[in-house]
Order: sequence, then structure tokens, then C-alpha cells
Amino acid sequence: MIGGAMSGSLSPTAAENAAAARSAASGFGRLDAAFFGLIEHVAAAIVLVEVGVLFAGVVARYVFHAPLVWSDELASILFLWLSMLGAVVALRRGEHMRMTGCLGLAGPQTRAVLEALAILVPLGFLGLVLHPALDYASEERFIVTPALEISNVWRAAAIPVGLSLMVLACLARLARAASFKAVVIALGLTAGLMVAFYLLGPVLKPLGQINLIIFFVGVVALCVFAGVPIAFAFALATFGYLALTTRTPMLVMVGRLDEGMSHLILLAVPLFIFLGALIEMTGMAKAMIAFLASLLGHVRGGLSYVLIGAMYLVSGISGSKIADMAAIAPILFPEMKARGAKEGDLVALLSATGAQTETIPPSIVLITIGSVTGVSIAALFTGGMVPALVLGLCLCTVVWRRYRNEDLSHIRKPAWREIGKLAIVALPAIALPFVIRAAVVEGVATATEVSTIGIVYAVLAGLLIYRRFDWRRIQPMLIETASLTGAIIFIVGCATAMAWGLTQSGFSRNLAQAMAGIPGGAYGFLAVSIVAFIILGSVLEGIPAIVLFGPLLFPIAKAAGVHEVHYAMVVIFAMGIGLFAPPFGVGYYGACAISKIHPDEGLKHIWGYVAALLVGLVLVAAIPWLSIGFL
Repeated sequence: MIGGAMSGSLSPTAAENAAAARSAASGFGRLDAAFFGLIEHVAAAIVLVEVGVLFAGVVARYVFHAPLVWSDELASILFLWLSMLGAVVALRRGEHMRMTGCLGLAGPQTRAVLEALAILVPLGFLGLVLHPALDYASEERFIVTPALEISNVWRAAAIPVGLSLMVLACLARLARAASFKAVVIALGLTAGLMVAFYLLGPVLKPLGQINLIIFFVGVVALCVFAGVPIAFAFALATFGYLALTTRTPMLVMVGRLDEGMSHLILLAVPLFIFLGALIEMTGMAKAMIAFLASLLGHVRGGLSYVLIGAMYLVSGISGSKIADMAAIAPILFPEMKARGAKEGDLVALLSATGAQTETIPPSIVLITIGSVTGVSIAALFTGGMVPALVLGLCLCTVVWRRYRNEDLSHIRKPAWREIGKLAIVALPAIALPFVIRAAVVEGVATATEVSTIGIVYAVLAGLLIYRRFDWRRIQPMLIETASLTGAIIFIVGCATAMAWGLTQSGFSRNLAQAMAGIPGGAYGFLAVSIVAFIILGSVLEGIPAIVLFGPLLFPIAKAAGVHEVHYAMVVIFAMGIGLFAPPFGVGYYGACAISKIHPDEGLKHIWGYVAALLVGLVLVAAIPWLSIGFL
């Protein structure tokens, strides 16, 4: 009895076990939040420092005629750290770009396994590449930067540090996973596939370019459709191809990753993302939309025309489609619904305008094309305006047809005095895209630096003109900027490494020969490119597809007689249609999430808008003057 009593007192009850588990989970959650919260704040601080450094460089050069020779170098060092820390934040939050269409079709248990795979596959790649990344950073310590005269290890160390933190982010997400069984199954699948490929190494080497299909089609497709983040799908396929079928040191792959993430022009990405958030927060977007609504709100389908025009204008400011949609939909949709518009038609049109405005400067896709292909950013900015207008007019024809019988008897037409007041209020916001473009064309600032002029302009307009500036929102906006930047730039780096692997294999030479043999000359080449990039845009999204195939196809387009700016407009619109059209287009689901409308509602309404976009794309492809007439 005594022994039994003592045994009972020492054995914890089920309730005590559950309480201990909750306490441990709570303690882990606090530690997790504190650690990664610190990383988020560091990344946010780097965004602010980047703005300060680049704006100081513009002022010193243009106002005081005393250039800061070290500003670009410091900005480049900080940018790599921002990209890697932003990628950590995005991984921890589950915000890396990935295709989730197949997950929605799977049952609950299968979906849980796929979600675990989306964490374990990146973790497997990170474990493989971490040691080469450390070696790469160690090699860089012997290089001294020209302006700051410090060891380049201060910059290169961002890669192994970022990869190590990503490992911790993956482990933290696994610890929070709901199903231990799903994690075990996914772990077994991941480990089994990696061991299988390792054992098959001697068999794969003699296969030559067939390995390109195995790794860059098979492995990438398997990962992408399983919901693995696209960047890690690219990276794992490239690592496997180089490690198992070539003698290339993995240090070289890390170098290509670094190269892809180190284009200074890409620094415009976080700055324009932050600018877009500022435009919404300061009320500048709301002022523009109110003015447009006063002009067109009393005509049939007027607010739909306002939506198209507002996306055209706001895209010229923010450069981020998510920021554009978030600025416009909450303002316009309530009134449009009150007038009887169907929710499905609203989200369909919003998604279509996302594709229509992809070429409005300073589009992030335009900046990416310029950075990876060498095409003039200023020329791309100039060439993108008219093609977007053409697609906008095509969308307007669909709006006219659908709303030609709309009842507007209850709508009041505003007086011209009221319209004039709204125009005055909106003028500072409408002027911003023209200020940005003029600064680039006139040489006041580079395409990277001009975003800082926009940021300062938006801050001053918010404080002094619109008197609307919520300081409490700045920190979350900076963290969101860092997260989205990390997700985008890490994809660019991984896709650059993958493109290098394809080039070294001789694929680019074979591709050039195949594309050169397409009948129909320049127009045949454009037709094939349109089909290819619509598919690529729906599966890979715009930026990964451009980074991967841009350096390969743009020289071929030039050899075929297609102007580089014209070709850029065609492929951007083709990718945009793929990106914003269901069932695979991630942009369409982004529009639904922002609008808080179920994706099924828009399916029966969107195809008319997609048809209009295709007609506009054919016009842009067939008439080069639309893209290059004002260069």
C-alpha cells in the first residue's frame, strides 16, 4: 500500500502532462516570437537606413555636387543583409511565393503532409548548402571593397547567417505543426527521395542533357505542385543537378546565388514596396480615387472605369500589385456593391487590372527585367505607358457591354465646383508618378534612387498636405516590406543560379537554335513567347520566370528582329495574364483575398476580361510602335 501510494504520487496525471505541454508550448512560443521579432526589427531598420543612404546620395550629388563615393557600396552591403533577413522573416511567416492550387484539391490528411513537405524540403536544401555558404564567405574575406576599404566578408556573411536563421525558422514552424504524423510521413518522403537521388548519382551522370529534364522539369514541377516555395524548388533542383551530374563545386552555386541577389538595381524593389504602403496610409490613393469617381461615377459602369483608371495611376506610384489592390478595393467596392455590382465581377475586374498595369512604371517586373537583361530602365519606363493604356481600353469595352443597362436614376452628378475641389486635393498624388519618371529621365536620380524621392515626397504630402500620417503603422509596414523583399530577391538569387546551371549545360545554345528555327520570323517568335510566358506566369509567377528565361530569350529576340523594349512589354503582359487568371494564377487569389470575396464567385465573370486582355496583348505584339514609338 505504501509503495502503491508513493508510486501514485510520483506519476504525473494526464492533466498534469497536458498542463506541462501547454506550458512548454507557451514558453516556446514566447521565445520564438522574441527571437524572430528581433530579426524583424533589424530588417525593418535596414529598410530605413537604405532610404537614408540613397537619398543622401541623391542630395549630395545633385544639390551639393559632391557625390558620396561610398553610398552605393554601403547600400549594396546592406541590401544583401536585408534580402537574407527578409527571406528569414518570410519563411517564418509562410510568405514565400508558392503554388497552392493542388493543396486545395487534397484531403485534410494529404494537405497536412504537403504543408509539412513545404517546410522539410527547404530545410533539406538549407542543410546541404550551409557548409558551401560558409566556405564562400570565408573566401570573400581576402577581398577588400574599393570605397569603404573593408573586407567583403562583412557583406558575404549575410548568406550563411541568413541560411542558418532559415534553418531555425523551419524548425520553429515544424514545432508548431498541428500533426506529428504528417511531419513524420513528410520527413520519410523527403529523406527517401534525397537518398534515392544520391544513390542514382552514377546512373545519372552518363545521361547528359536528359538530366535537365529530370531536375529542371521533373524535380521543379514536383516541388512546385506539392506547394514547396518556388525559390527552394529552383535551388534544390540546381543543387541536385550540379552535385550529382557535374564536378562543379557547390561554392560556385553560392556565388551565383550571391550574384543574383546583388544587382543594385533590385534595391528599388523594397523601396517601391514601402512607397506603395505609404501612398495608401497617407490617403493619397484615396484622394485620386475620389477625384476619378467625381468625373465618372455618374455614367453607366462609371466606377468600373474608375477602378481601371485608379489601378493605372496607383501602379505608377507603388510598383507593387498587392499594394495597388489593397489601396483601391476597400475604397471603391462598397459603393460599387451598393449600386448593384456583383461581387464576382468586381474581383474579376480587379484581377484583370492587375495584369493590365504590369508595365506601368516603376513596375518591379520592369526593374527586374532591366537588371537581368541589361535593357535600359528609362526605356522600359517610357515604353510601358501606352501598352497598358491599350489593354485598359480593351477592358473598358467589356465594362461598357456589361453595364450598358445599369440604372443610375438615383445617382447625383457632382457640380463642377465639387469636381474642381477634389482635383486640387488629388493633384499632389496624381503628380507623383510624373515626378518619379521625370527624375529618372532627367538624370536627377537612378531607377534605384528615385524611389527615395517618392518616399520623401509621400511623407511630406502625408504630413503637410493630407494631414494623415499614422506613425504606429510605420514599423509593421517596414517589416512587411522586408518580408516581401526577402521572398522576391531570394527567388531572383535561386533562379539566377538555376539559369547559370542551364547555361553551363549548353541548354541556352540549343534553345537559341530551336527558337531561331521557328517559322514566321519575328511574329512567329512573339507568338511562341506569348504562349510560353502565359504558362510560365501561371506556374512560376512573373519575376522567377523573367530571371530564369530573360537572359536566355532576350538576345534571341534581338537576333530575330524584335526590339528589346517591345519584347519586354509582350512577355510582361503574357506573364501577367497567366499570373492573374485562374485556376493557377496566384495573383487572382491575391485579389480575392484583398477583396474578401470567395474565388468561386469570380470564375464565371473573369473570362470576358481575360479575352479582352488577350486581344490587347495581340495588338501590342502586332504593333511595335505602341511600345517603342516614344523612345
